[in-house]
Amino acid sequence: MRDNLLSNQRGSVINVALLILILLTLLGITFAGLSSTDIKITGNDRVRSMSFYAAEAARSYVEANTLLYSSTNVTVGEPRSFPDADDPTATLSLGTKQTFNGTVEYVGANASSRGRIPPSAAGLFKEHEYRMECRGYGPDNSSAESEVQAKFYRVGF
Repeated sequence: MRDNLLSNQRGSVINVALLILILLTLLGITFAGLSSTDIKITGNDRVRSMSFYAAEAARSYVEANTLLYSSTNVTVGEPRSFPDADDPTATLSLGTKQTFNGTVEYVGANASSRGRIPPSAAGLFKEHEYRMECRGYGPDNSSAESEVQAKFYRVGF
Protein backbone atom coordinates (compact mmCIF):
# COMPACT_ATOMS: atom_id res chain seq x y z
CA MET A 1 0.00 0.00 0.00
CA ARG A 2 2.82 2.29 0.83
CA ASP A 3 4.39 1.82 -2.61
CA ASN A 4 1.11 2.83 -4.26
CA LEU A 5 0.96 6.04 -2.24
CA LEU A 6 4.52 7.00 -3.18
CA SER A 7 4.03 6.19 -6.81
CA ASN A 8 0.89 8.39 -6.92
CA GLN A 9 2.82 11.39 -5.60
CA ARG A 10 5.71 11.16 -8.02
CA GLY A 11 5.80 14.27 -10.23
CA SER A 12 3.76 16.39 -7.81
CA VAL A 13 6.92 18.21 -6.69
CA ILE A 14 7.49 19.28 -10.27
CA ASN A 15 3.90 20.48 -10.54
CA VAL A 16 4.16 22.50 -7.31
CA ALA A 17 7.52 23.98 -8.36
CA LEU A 18 6.10 24.90 -11.77
CA LEU A 19 3.08 26.58 -10.15
CA ILE A 20 5.34 28.61 -7.81
CA LEU A 21 7.55 29.58 -10.79
CA ILE A 22 4.50 30.81 -12.74
CA LEU A 23 3.30 32.89 -9.76
CA LEU A 24 6.75 34.45 -9.31
CA THR A 25 6.93 35.23 -13.04
CA LEU A 26 3.54 36.99 -12.92
CA LEU A 27 4.61 39.01 -9.87
CA GLY A 28 7.83 40.03 -11.64
CA ILE A 29 5.94 41.17 -14.74
CA THR A 30 3.51 43.19 -12.59
CA PHE A 31 6.29 44.93 -10.67
CA ALA A 32 8.18 45.69 -13.90
CA GLY A 33 5.07 47.39 -15.30
CA LEU A 34 4.59 49.42 -12.13
CA SER A 35 8.18 50.64 -12.10
CA SER A 36 7.93 51.60 -15.78
CA THR A 37 4.86 53.75 -14.99
CA ASP A 38 6.68 55.39 -12.07
CA ILE A 39 9.62 56.25 -14.33
CA LYS A 40 7.26 57.92 -16.83
CA ILE A 41 5.55 59.91 -14.06
CA THR A 42 8.89 61.08 -12.69
CA GLY A 43 10.09 62.10 -16.16
CA ASN A 44 6.90 64.09 -16.83
CA ASP A 45 7.23 65.85 -13.48
CA ARG A 46 10.84 66.77 -14.24
CA VAL A 47 9.90 68.26 -17.62
CA ARG A 48 7.00 70.21 -16.06
CA SER A 49 9.31 71.58 -13.39
CA MET A 50 11.83 72.65 -16.03
CA SER A 51 9.15 74.60 -17.92
CA PHE A 52 7.94 76.26 -14.71
CA TYR A 53 11.47 77.36 -13.78
CA ALA A 54 11.92 78.73 -17.31
CA ALA A 55 8.75 80.83 -16.82
CA GLU A 56 10.15 82.08 -13.51
CA ALA A 57 13.38 82.99 -15.31
CA ALA A 58 11.29 85.03 -17.74
CA ARG A 59 9.81 86.93 -14.79
CA SER A 60 13.32 87.76 -13.60
CA TYR A 61 14.23 88.76 -17.15
CA VAL A 62 11.43 91.37 -17.12
CA GLU A 63 12.62 92.73 -13.79
CA ALA A 64 16.17 93.14 -15.12
CA ASN A 65 15.11 94.76 -18.43
CA THR A 66 13.60 98.07 -17.40
CA LEU A 67 12.93 99.10 -21.01
CA LEU A 68 10.00 96.68 -20.97
CA TYR A 69 8.24 98.80 -18.34
CA SER A 70 9.80 102.23 -18.79
CA SER A 71 8.10 105.47 -19.81
CA THR A 72 8.40 104.28 -23.44
CA ASN A 73 5.82 101.55 -22.74
CA VAL A 74 2.73 103.52 -21.66
CA THR A 75 0.19 102.69 -24.38
CA VAL A 76 -2.79 100.74 -23.02
CA GLY A 77 -3.66 97.64 -25.01
CA GLU A 78 -0.34 97.26 -26.81
CA PRO A 79 1.71 94.56 -25.07
CA ARG A 80 5.44 94.51 -25.65
CA SER A 81 6.87 91.08 -26.45
CA PHE A 82 10.16 89.82 -25.14
CA PRO A 83 12.89 88.80 -25.83
CA ASP A 84 12.19 90.16 -29.36
CA ALA A 85 9.62 92.96 -29.62
CA ASP A 86 9.17 92.32 -33.36
CA ASP A 87 8.62 88.56 -33.09
CA PRO A 88 6.22 87.40 -30.32
CA THR A 89 7.09 83.74 -31.00
CA ALA A 90 10.84 84.20 -30.46
CA THR A 91 12.27 82.54 -27.36
CA LEU A 92 15.38 83.03 -25.30
CA SER A 93 17.36 79.89 -24.48
CA LEU A 94 18.63 79.19 -21.00
CA GLY A 95 21.24 76.80 -22.37
CA THR A 96 19.71 73.70 -20.77
CA LYS A 97 17.02 72.95 -23.35
CA GLN A 98 14.78 75.45 -21.56
CA THR A 99 13.46 78.54 -23.31
CA PHE A 100 11.10 81.39 -22.44
CA ASN A 101 9.23 84.37 -23.85
CA GLY A 102 6.30 86.57 -22.91
CA THR A 103 4.71 89.99 -22.92
CA VAL A 104 4.57 93.08 -20.74
CA GLU A 105 1.41 95.17 -21.06
CA TYR A 106 0.72 98.66 -19.74
CA VAL A 107 -2.63 98.70 -17.93
CA GLY A 108 -2.88 102.34 -16.87
CA ALA A 109 -1.87 104.96 -14.30
CA ASN A 110 -3.41 106.11 -11.02
CA ALA A 111 -2.52 108.66 -8.41
CA SER A 112 0.01 107.04 -6.13
CA SER A 113 -1.37 105.23 -3.09
CA ARG A 114 -0.35 106.28 0.38
CA GLY A 115 2.56 104.38 1.77
CA ARG A 116 4.29 103.80 -1.52
CA ILE A 117 5.92 107.23 -1.75
CA PRO A 118 6.68 109.95 0.80
CA PRO A 119 3.67 112.17 1.62
CA SER A 120 5.56 115.29 0.49
CA ALA A 121 5.71 113.93 -3.08
CA ALA A 122 2.17 112.51 -3.17
CA GLY A 123 0.86 114.71 -6.00
CA LEU A 124 3.98 114.48 -8.14
CA PHE A 125 4.06 110.77 -8.95
CA LYS A 126 1.72 108.22 -10.48
CA GLU A 127 1.54 104.46 -10.15
CA HIS A 128 1.93 102.93 -13.58
CA GLU A 129 0.40 99.46 -13.58
CA TYR A 130 1.74 96.66 -15.78
CA ARG A 131 0.81 93.04 -16.34
CA MET A 132 3.32 90.42 -17.48
CA GLU A 133 2.76 87.00 -18.96
CA CYS A 134 5.83 84.81 -18.83
CA ARG A 135 5.88 81.47 -20.65
CA GLY A 136 8.52 78.82 -20.05
CA TYR A 137 9.18 75.77 -22.21
CA GLY A 138 10.87 72.55 -21.20
CA PRO A 139 13.05 70.26 -23.32
CA ASP A 140 10.25 69.56 -25.81
CA ASN A 141 8.73 72.94 -26.70
CA SER A 142 5.51 71.37 -27.95
CA SER A 143 4.62 69.41 -24.82
CA ALA A 144 6.06 71.21 -21.78
CA GLU A 145 4.79 74.75 -21.23
CA SER A 146 4.15 76.76 -18.07
CA GLU A 147 2.83 80.29 -17.69
CA VAL A 148 3.34 82.78 -14.88
CA GLN A 149 1.24 85.94 -14.76
CA ALA A 150 1.99 88.87 -12.47
CA LYS A 151 0.91 92.46 -11.98
CA PHE A 152 3.42 95.08 -10.90
CA TYR A 153 3.74 98.85 -10.56
CA ARG A 154 6.28 101.44 -11.58
CA VAL A 155 6.17 104.75 -9.68
CA GLY A 156 7.06 107.72 -11.82
CA PHE A 157 5.89 110.88 -13.54
